[in-house]
Amino acid sequence: MKEAIIRILKENEEEFISGQEISNKLNVSRTAIWKYIKLLKEEGYNIDSVSRKGYRLLSSPDIVTYEEIKPFLNTKNIGKKIIHFDSINSTNIKGKALADNGEEEGVVVIAEEQTGGKGRLGRNWVSPKGKGIWMSIILRPNIDPMDATKITQIAAASVYTGLEEIGIESHIKWPNDIVLNGKKICGILTEMSGEMIKINYLVVGIGINANIDYNDFPKEVREKATSIKEELGKEVSRKQIIGNILNNFEKLYNEFLEKGNIESSIKICRDRSILIGKKIKIISKGKEIERLAVDITDTGELIVKDNLGEITKIISGEVSVRGINGYV
Repeated sequence: MKEAIIRILKENEEEFISGQEISNKLNVSRTAIWKYIKLLKEEGYNIDSVSRKGYRLLSSPDIVTYEEIKPFLNTKNIGKKIIHFDSINSTNIKGKALADNGEEEGVVVIAEEQTGGKGRLGRNWVSPKGKGIWMSIILRPNIDPMDATKITQIAAASVYTGLEEIGIESHIKWPNDIVLNGKKICGILTEMSGEMIKINYLVVGIGINANIDYNDFPKEVREKATSIKEELGKEVSRKQIIGNILNNFEKLYNEFLEKGNIESSIKICRDRSILIGKKIKIISKGKEIERLAVDITDTGELIVKDNLGEITKIISGEVSVRGINGYV
């Protein structure tokens, strides 16, 4: 009901609309409308209420509901249904539960706060309330399960492009991080439910440190993690960034489904790679080796070279990549 009232107020932003007219549109009592308006004001919506005139929306809070993201969306499917939570343990966990219960492709789970956010390899992800972008996209692609890792490259390219569209020049750290000024601002976690030859669903989790303050980060991650706000010195619009990312994701994802390749995504990941041309550490199963990052293949593997010139392809999965002297 709140979403419906907000939609009506946004459609009549230039003028007052009476409580009676809203109640007629929604087939509820004027008292119910008054109660919902009160709740919306408590959530941060600045609504002008004038006797005998009605209600007029003056401004909206920075929350990431469908009605707030909608003006920035131009997708046909991805994000057309957004399930919003004020607080949740993990958007990926919820996304998987929804997918298990039959939720359709393109549904996006978004939370203002995660209390148990996770990154790759089971790492914790700091997700304070109202300061970041914590979302998961449910997908049901008819592709080989071996190709599921390509979705992470699509997501990385989408996040980079979405940020570029508002003037933020970031880099991509293969396979799933977005980096700004040498520090991590975004992580991507793709999880799959499937069988040997079939994917039941994928859930693509995207966590972005948008407006997080320095003191919100645990001391142990401050050397390698930052937020867009900390680097730019100003807050950014979370809802605009979400809209940009979902728009780009749908375009690149559909290209993959239609053409069977991720050429456009890989070009972005190559061009904006922070690793290519650098010596890196590859950490897997407790072992660490040093290699030179040379390129990214057309299918998303990282190409590395040892001191003898031998070339190897690294597949994303249970592998961590670091710079020789730090995060990158």
